[in-house]
Amino acid sequence: MTQIHRIAILIPLLVGACVVACTILVHALALSAAVKFVRHERQVGRAGTNFWSDLVIVTLAMSIAIAAHLIEIALWAVLFRICGEFPDLGTAYYHSAVNYTTLGYGDLIMTSAWKLLGPMEAADGMLMFGVSTAIIFAVIQRLIETRFVDLRS
Repeated sequence: MTQIHRIAILIPLLVGACVVACTILVHALALSAAVKFVRHERQVGRAGTNFWSDLVIVTLAMSIAIAAHLIEIALWAVLFRICGEFPDLGTAYYHSAVNYTTLGYGDLIMTSAWKLLGPMEAADGMLMFGVSTAIIFAVIQRLIETRFVDLRS
């Protein structure tokens, strides 16, 4: 009986770890694109020139991060559908968004075989939001540095 219980825990952990790896890849690609965009804007001289151009740069960088989060939520939703937890993708996506944003209740809705995926998705979302926040702060910091360097010249 103990062996069956170990397998029952191991399978959701392995399946969840695969989706976490995919979300890390999606996030890395998206935030890399955001960083390249900001670097390009600095190279062409638009960054740090005025409030409105900086607002556009930050807004686009944030939009890239949000798009990545929405894709990552979709990856979890597809997993929930594959596991047979929800009847349609819309319900699975809503449930995934609730877990990913750490609003919660994943352990109450999921069957006992897959309920470990709920806290895994919550931890994944929390970490990804942290990474996005760090990147957005870095973008804002670079814009401020660019503006102050221009003022000193």
